[in-house]
Amino acid sequence: MAITDILSAKDIESALSSCQAADSFNYKSFFSTVGLSSKTPDQIKKVFGILDQDKSGFIEEEELQLFLKNFSSSARVLTSAETKAFLAAGDTDGDGKIGVEEFQSLVKA
Repeated sequence: MAITDILSAKDIESALSSCQAADSFNYKSFFSTVGLSSKTPDQIKKVFGILDQDKSGFIEEEELQLFLKNFSSSARVLTSAETKAFLAAGDTDGDGKIGVEEFQSLVKA
């Protein structure tokens, strides 16, 4: 499954262009612009499956750093500060990674 099966290419392009500069990534505005905030829990779960590169059932810090590249191979990697802030926002149980329920809550926040 491709991410464009769930999200429109136009929305992805718009969301990526809004965070091209280092340290400009904001997960709330990104999820809103890309259209993920308005998707069903099942669709959000499918996007989580795409982001979970190693299929561990969690999005770990290394996968978060490459978050934008899941939307476009030409996108930048997140900075260390962006990655840590993103992880801190999503990791509600403190295990150092984001599970599917945590991701769904983060998207709807």
